[in-house]
Amino acid sequence: AAHHPLWTAGCRWLGRDPESGASDGGGPHRADPRRYGFHATLKPPFALREGLSRAQLLAALSHFVDERAPFAMPALHVATLGDFLALRPVEAGAAAPGLPLRDLADDCVRLFDEFRRPASAGETARRLAADLGEAARENVARWGYAHVFEQWRFHMTLSDSLPRDARGDPLREELLDAARREFAPALARPLRCDGVALFVEDAPGADFRLVRRFDFARGAASVHGRLA
Repeated sequence: AAHHPLWTAGCRWLGRDPESGASDGGGPHRADPRRYGFHATLKPPFALREGLSRAQLLAALSHFVDERAPFAMPALHVATLGDFLALRPVEAGAAAPGLPLRDLADDCVRLFDEFRRPASAGETARRLAADLGEAARENVARWGYAHVFEQWRFHMTLSDSLPRDARGDPLREELLDAARREFAPALARPLRCDGVALFVEDAPGADFRLVRRFDFARGAASVHGRLA
């Protein structure tokens, strides 16, 4: 949520607030996540299918959140994922099938796929060129993206790729230490998932903008739905 210290810490770490547009440049080795803005992907980026509009997508999102209730987020910590830094659940099974966080991601991929323009042959070939297992390749063919459903891993990206070197990875360790210090106060606070947000890339290569938040409407924690 915009009022939570984690949002403030994330935007400060990356050097840009994708909602307000405020930017101070940020630190080094964060160019990619700075462009994307502080977030955790639920439905991977897609272009709108021909014949559908952003207004229709916004209406579908409003209906989607009316049917959902807030839930407690698993504890997060600064960790590595592949060759980059990210906020990840402390417990490995925190986003397992049947748990609220995984159900939310799966539902977003499935229910909003009608708005996704099918990938071109070139885009599909590019995604399949990566070193993927069979399940991930099937996801690319069906959903346009490898890392969904069983292949999805909750994360909030904090750095660019940081290739290992022969000196024991001092850059990665330095960034890990800095990120842990930066995020420790915010991660000590209780965290709930109480909505989703729509991010938009206005042109290829442009910064992603948070154009609207959608609050979950069901449950005692949020009786009335509203658009943030």
